[in-house]
Amino acid sequence: MRLSLIFGILMFLGKSFAWWITGSAAILSDALESVVHVAAVGFAAFSMRLSARPADERFHYGYERIAFFSAGFEGAMIVIAAFAILWAAIQKWLAGLHLESLGTGIFLVAAAALINGLLGWHLIRTGRRTGSLILEANGRHVLTDCWTSIGVIVGLALVMLTGWRPFDPICAILVALHILWSGGQLVLRSMRGLLDWADPNAEQILRKHLDELASAEGVEWHGLRLRETGGRLLVEVHLLFPYEHAVGAAHAAATRIEENLAVALDQPVEVTTHLEAREDHDGIHRAPHRE
Repeated sequence: MRLSLIFGILMFLGKSFAWWITGSAAILSDALESVVHVAAVGFAAFSMRLSARPADERFHYGYERIAFFSAGFEGAMIVIAAFAILWAAIQKWLAGLHLESLGTGIFLVAAAALINGLLGWHLIRTGRRTGSLILEANGRHVLTDCWTSIGVIVGLALVMLTGWRPFDPICAILVALHILWSGGQLVLRSMRGLLDWADPNAEQILRKHLDELASAEGVEWHGLRLRETGGRLLVEVHLLFPYEHAVGAAHAAATRIEENLAVALDQPVEVTTHLEAREDHDGIHRAPHRE
C-alpha cells in the first residue's frame, strides 16, 4: 500500500508536467484520475491498518468489514474522476484545441502506463493471495489508471498521425466512460458486501462438501448461511444428530466437519455449527416460544 501511494504521487506529478507542456485534454483527464487515485489510496491505507486490528469488546467480529467501505470509497472516487474527465474534455474541445510537444507527452504517459500496469498486477495478485479486498480494489484502481494512460496514448498518436485534433478529447471521453464502468463495479461489490450478499459459487462448493462430510458422520444438515467480512468468509450451518447421540460425540463430529469445511475454499473461512436433535427438530421449532 505504501508502494501504491508513493507511485500514485509520482504519477500525478509526471502527468501534470506532461499536460503542462502539451495542453492535451486527454493527458489532463489522466492527471485528474491520478489525483483521485492518491486520495483513494490514502483512505485504503487507513482501512488496511484498521482491518488488521483484532476483535475487541466493542467490535466482536473485528474490523475487517471496513474493506467494503474502502472499496466503495475507491469506486466512488473513480466515478467522480470519470465525470471530471468528461467535463474537462468537453470544455477543452469547446474552448479550442492547442496541442504541442506531443512526442514528449506520449513518452511520459507511456512510462506512467507501464509502471501502473506492473503495480496494478502486483496489487491484485497480492490481494487475491492474502484475501485482502482492500489491496485487490486498489490494484483494480491502479489498472484503471493504466488503461486511462493507454487511451491517452492512442488519442495523441492518432492526432500526430492524422493531424485531426478532436481525437484528443474523443479519446479522453472514451476513457472516462471506461473508468466510469470500472468504478461502478467497485461500488456494486461494496454494496454486496455490506448487504451480506452470498456468493453462489462459494455456496455451491460448501454445499457439496457439506453433503460429503455430513454423510461420512451419519448426520444431516440445513440452514447454511454465509457472508464475507472482506478478509474471511463466515459460515453458519445447523447439524441434525440422532436424539440418543451423546453431546460429547456430537460435538467432536461437528468439530471435524467445521475443520474440513474450513479448507474447502481458497480463502480464510470460519465455520460455526449449531447442534440439533433430528427426531424432534421440527416439533421444537414449530412450538410457540415461551417467555
